[in-house]
Amino acid sequence: MAKPPLPSDNSVPKPTLPRENGDYTIEDNPHKGNRGIARAWRAAVNSLSGLRYAVLEESAFRQELTLVAVLTPLAFLLPVTVVERILLLGTLLLVLIVELLNSSVEAAVDRISLERHGLSKRAKDFGSAAVMLALVLCGGTWLAIAAPHVVGWLRALIG
Repeated sequence: MAKPPLPSDNSVPKPTLPRENGDYTIEDNPHKGNRGIARAWRAAVNSLSGLRYAVLEESAFRQELTLVAVLTPLAFLLPVTVVERILLLGTLLLVLIVELLNSSVEAAVDRISLERHGLSKRAKDFGSAAVMLALVLCGGTWLAIAAPHVVGWLRALIG
């Protein structure tokens, strides 16, 4: 009776973790098989999937995205230097980045257990604090750079 063909290298499972000596290398991870363009493509697809989930599932991300949609055109209308414009837009982007990281922490904690636990609360509170600090930085930057121009526009309209 003929033996079945051997599986190709791509279908051979990688060793399970940890190895007998406890060492771990990236080659041991079965999810890290892509290289080159295939890896970049998968990373882009996964990133877009993450953004899609954030828009569809995370109300805080949607609120912050609305803030970005309103303030981004204003950043281009303001008579500011290139560096100031980069600061205005960069702080908006930072808020979205930190919110995504916070959402990932919350998802990982909820994946582990939905039961109330002090360490779970601490992890979620740290993420929330990071978002708050990003919002404070963003608000302060916008107040320092944009507020004088907006006040000038309002005075010109009123006065």
